[in-house]
Amino acid sequence: MSSSESSSADQTTRYLYDLADGDASMKALLGGKGANVAEMLRLGVPVPDGFTITTDASIDSMNAGGQWPASLWDETQEALARLEERTGRTLGSAERPLLVSVRSGAVVSMPGMMDTILNLGIGDDTVEALGAESDNPRFAWDSYRRFIQMYGEVVEGVPAHAFEDELTALKRTRAVEQDTDLSIDDLKELVEKFKGVAREHMGAEFPTDPREQLERAIDAVFRSWMNPRAGVYRKAHGISDSLGTAVNVMQMVFGNRGETSATGVCFTRNPSTGAQELYGEFLVNAQGEDVVAGIRTPRPLAEMETVLPEAYGQLLDTMKRLEGHYGDMQDIEFTVEEGTLYLLQTRNGKRTAPAAFKVARDLVEEGVITREQALRRIEAGQLDQLLHPAIDPEHGQTPITKGLNASPGAAVGEIVFDSDTAEARGKAGEAVILVRWETTPDDIAGTIAAQGVLTAHGGMTSHAAVVARGMGKPCVAGASAAKIDAAAKQVTIGDTVLHEGDTITLDGSTGEVYAGALELVPPQVNEDFSAVVGWADEVRRMDVRANADNGEDAARAREFGAQGIGLCRTEHMFMAEDRLPAVREMILADDEEARAAALEKILPMQQADFEAIFEAMSGLPVTIRLLDPPLHEFLPDLVEQALLVQRLELQGGTEEELREARLLLAQIKKLTEMNPMLGTRGVRLALLYPQIPVMQVRAIARAAFAVRERGGEPIVEIMVPLVAFAEELRRMRQIIEETLAEEFESSGQQFDYTIGTMIELPRAAVVADQIAEHADFFSFGTNDLTQTGIGISRDDAEGSFLSPYVDDDIVPDNPFASIDVDGVGGLVRLGSEGGRRTKADLKLGVCGEHGGDPASISLFESIGLDYVSCSPFRVPIARFSAARAVLDAQEN
Repeated sequence: MSSSESSSADQTTRYLYDLADGDASMKALLGGKGANVAEMLRLGVPVPDGFTITTDASIDSMNAGGQWPASLWDETQEALARLEERTGRTLGSAERPLLVSVRSGAVVSMPGMMDTILNLGIGDDTVEALGAESDNPRFAWDSYRRFIQMYGEVVEGVPAHAFEDELTALKRTRAVEQDTDLSIDDLKELVEKFKGVAREHMGAEFPTDPREQLERAIDAVFRSWMNPRAGVYRKAHGISDSLGTAVNVMQMVFGNRGETSATGVCFTRNPSTGAQELYGEFLVNAQGEDVVAGIRTPRPLAEMETVLPEAYGQLLDTMKRLEGHYGDMQDIEFTVEEGTLYLLQTRNGKRTAPAAFKVARDLVEEGVITREQALRRIEAGQLDQLLHPAIDPEHGQTPITKGLNASPGAAVGEIVFDSDTAEARGKAGEAVILVRWETTPDDIAGTIAAQGVLTAHGGMTSHAAVVARGMGKPCVAGASAAKIDAAAKQVTIGDTVLHEGDTITLDGSTGEVYAGALELVPPQVNEDFSAVVGWADEVRRMDVRANADNGEDAARAREFGAQGIGLCRTEHMFMAEDRLPAVREMILADDEEARAAALEKILPMQQADFEAIFEAMSGLPVTIRLLDPPLHEFLPDLVEQALLVQRLELQGGTEEELREARLLLAQIKKLTEMNPMLGTRGVRLALLYPQIPVMQVRAIARAAFAVRERGGEPIVEIMVPLVAFAEELRRMRQIIEETLAEEFESSGQQFDYTIGTMIELPRAAVVADQIAEHADFFSFGTNDLTQTGIGISRDDAEGSFLSPYVDDDIVPDNPFASIDVDGVGGLVRLGSEGGRRTKADLKLGVCGEHGGDPASISLFESIGLDYVSCSPFRVPIARFSAARAVLDAQEN
């Protein structure tokens, strides 16, 4: 609140501006509402008079624990005096009373998140004068009861239901349905009841001094900046808490002064479709809150032409003028008071994703804005919405649980609890949802066949999430309230018990899960979408590749505009059901000869996979990562195998069955590591078992030759994973080059190729200059670089401390979803600079999931990487975000 203390800051800081002193360029100081109303005044658009208290005042008050700057109240009273002089009205006067609204005005629009007080200045001494002046005493008394209710709730903290209960009781007593059916005497009685409600909750009489009310109302708007819903909104939309809010004090204009008055809301284009058509609603003889509250059914804006033709014509002209001035679709609030049009607010209108693309494209074609400006108008999240099916927003159902929105889109299907069932039923044409504690690589077939995935464990970059995103399937991960009993084939969520075969709906965009089948809206990729993303291609510097492990995904990625494959994970090829026996034979081999025989069985399978990918990506680079995971991942689970041995011993399995089960158990134990992520995997596995990379390189070479013979143009890049020491890459390069030389000699042909490594360990980033001696390219594996760089296990962290860390602002974002700029991003920068010190033309890319994250892409642009790679369905988002990163850098 106000204070008699002064400070040097108060001597130099101006905390208040009359509307005539502001304009749109002062948005950071006056907030969106204040700056836009001032701009409209400057343009000659009729707006109510008033003044704006700046965001500086809010910030200084917030920083001082709620204490106002010493000069603020004096400035406010001086501005009020100027307003009274300009309007010929006085706050609290019994003759020509001035009534004002007190509204928030954040720099970034936050609809409905903060508080407003209307009709301030009405009281026992002014209500009669207002009624006589308007010749409408009912309007005056209705305004009075509304003020008590709004002021009591917002300023004094009186529970909303306390007023509503009195209003409901009175309507029931009078046997009326609507507030508008209450008589003048009813409203007078309601005013007294409302005063009593306020007195009961406040422990004091309702304040009657309008200047005291104004001071307390301004303070309440300041405080509303930190209310819980505003905080949640800001976090969800990436708005800084430090921006503060402006406060707008404006003369009230009334749309409820009779049949020549009205209030309404309109958009300059259809916010649902983007069509250039009249869109809006209005009510005659009503206040603005009546339109949004549904107290009466609003009328289509077009009907205003017959009711208030002059004001309607002025409104249409003003709408066109404002859209042209701001260069964007406008959301406008207006009031007609006794035939005179006033605009209360204009702002860039919120719109659906399809509308955003249509409006942007149309404005460019109309010559209103440039393509670069259009790209700045669209958010990457809107592209995401168009690339995935969504739940019909009008469904009206309540979710039974909520997890992490791990992969966007929506899916409807019957619950299944294991991969084999999902695969069988999916292949039979049935829509199923795979419900698991957590998925593993063994679940890949079921995941492919399912419409979506729900897990009780895991996070945004868990196996289920990453695989689902790569396939464009919705996934809700980490729904910890789901208690899964796979043996009984049921899942319990609170009081709800669902069995296999029951239908559920997943919303991977929100993380919500619904019982039953909800209607889905299909993806809405159209010409507007394609045009805008095409503009992005003209602006961006970085290439965009895709992570794909088979020909189908590679072809889909190319359709989405991918310029190559940045990561082909060969281990996914090993997981196919028809290949696991040969893979396990290779792992369990007693000697090199037996291992080589098993690898010979796998080689043609790998070759076929590579051929499909090379054909889909003909003429574009394909980066193939050699086998990365530890071998035990290709074997049965240790506990399950131990139980199998025990069951065979107790139930009398055959001697051969028992011998094989024990042999497999022994091998699993031998290969199982305490921390396999940091164990025998990647380059370490390749150097211990060089027969494996040799087989893979032969498959790559033979696939390239086969595709060339069919007229294709394979461009081969071979990537060695998990390198920490330059010597590791030197030796692996030698193995790869010798193998290729043998293939070239035996075939009598050759092709160009490059060899590089995935930088996913801090040491690799630190000694990148040494590793670059043996590399043609670096690809930063930012998923593992985040784990090793921060020292956290992604699944464990996302299921335990990471969410509270984000909620409590210990970290700004989940570092697996959006890169840790200072830490992991610093390692990427360090590795890039070190590598290019050794080789100035070293090609640099990113193949972690961050390659599809807009904020991460902005960092990669600033570092100067050559490309990003992401799942096929995120390629358009990466293309767009790479362009935005260029434009944002130009602005800064």
